[in-house]
Amino acid sequence: MKQETIAWLEGKAREIRRHIIRMTAAAGSGHPGGSLSAADIVAALYFHILRLNPNWPAWPGRDRFVLSKGHAAPVLYAALAERGFFPVEELLTLRKLGSRLQGHPDMKVLPGVEMSTGSLGQGLSAANGMALAARLDGRDYRVFVLLGDGETQEGMVWEAAMAAAHYKLDNVTAFLDHNGLQIDGPVREVMSVEPAADKWKAFGWDVQVIDGHDAAQILRAVETARQVEGRPQMIVAETVKGKGVSFMENQVDWHGKAPKPEEAEKALAELG
Repeated sequence: MKQETIAWLEGKAREIRRHIIRMTAAAGSGHPGGSLSAADIVAALYFHILRLNPNWPAWPGRDRFVLSKGHAAPVLYAALAERGFFPVEELLTLRKLGSRLQGHPDMKVLPGVEMSTGSLGQGLSAANGMALAARLDGRDYRVFVLLGDGETQEGMVWEAAMAAAHYKLDNVTAFLDHNGLQIDGPVREVMSVEPAADKWKAFGWDVQVIDGHDAAQILRAVETARQVEGRPQMIVAETVKGKGVSFMENQVDWHGKAPKPEEAEKALAELG
């Protein structure tokens, strides 16, 4: 794994974080905390892992990515724009009347969005369906899905987990954004999902635990997941809510609060 590749991905994650701050500040609303925690994972996916064609978003052979925690739409929009699916300038229309960049992703209006998400718990089921379709169609694309740790309090997640293991969907790779915070407080206090890794193992998944802010670990984990046969793969990514902005890190208030202009200026200065 070349160091220049890692450095390039780190730079992409930093730019995605800058977009997240700009977008939510311009909108005056949104979810910066969980978007910032997922930036390194999403950067690795969109700039190194996923097979995509921005000029042909519906290319049948493309890999699929489902943002199950749909409130983290800013991180997805930033990656799609940087990858060339739509103009970067459009990012500042987030949550504006008539914008394609709604508060949650809409597959009907924005190229590159594979699934409309926002009602938590549904993304893995959708990913399973895509993976089964690949099997039926004889295609080799892979399906990646990003779940929030608070989101896994939803029972539907575990039904989907059982189904993926039962049908041996080894073309499904999931990431758990394990940042420990949700809108109402620490996940452990609201409704504990621990031990997260052991739960997924018990449901028949291949499980790895990594530092979700380390690009090299993310790439190695995905490469390891590709070698697994007969089982879906879960990558538990240990992350920090609000990563990259000191006054947002590990602060539950920033789950769904946009930075004010002076706060955005300070955050952007920290992000370089």
